[in-house]
Amino acid sequence: MSAGRLIAVVGPSGVGKDSVMAGMIAARSDMRLVRRSITRAPGLGGEDYDALTQDAFANAAQSGAFCVYWTAHGLSYGIPADVLTDVQRSKDCLANFSRSALLQAAEIFPNLTILNITASPATLARRLAGRGRETEAEIAARLAQANKCLPVGLDVATIANDGALEDTVTMALAALQPARV
Repeated sequence: MSAGRLIAVVGPSGVGKDSVMAGMIAARSDMRLVRRSITRAPGLGGEDYDALTQDAFANAAQSGAFCVYWTAHGLSYGIPADVLTDVQRSKDCLANFSRSALLQAAEIFPNLTILNITASPATLARRLAGRGRETEAEIAARLAQANKCLPVGLDVATIANDGALEDTVTMALAALQPARV
């Protein structure tokens, strides 16, 4: 039995992480799509998440409800603690992640794999404006973070998502396959 992995999907806002992840899950039903807890109002579109108030999030974090959690863009995000159990039971778990939380995740998940999704600045700007969740200033701030570096020493596969979604999903799945000798 092979060890499971936490596959942390990272990339700038608007790169299409949730769409790529949904396509990957549709193609690989043996993989778990992780549902995050976020201090965001419910029903804002994009990913399926558990909406928590900041107080409820702080209480959940303190009680051990998350194996990894972080703050970004004024929101708090948490990965449920049972993801660690699934990975230990040889399941691959796919989670939308923050680049700033990768080193924390690497300490907890020995088989951490990073799927780094990129796209051109024009593609990112168009997608951010299209989702209608941020102001122009917030979009500009997110675009300024688009080329943030990843920590060194991690297992990273990078793919571009400027074309057809099905092509990106195919590239993502291929990039996550173990190297054949």
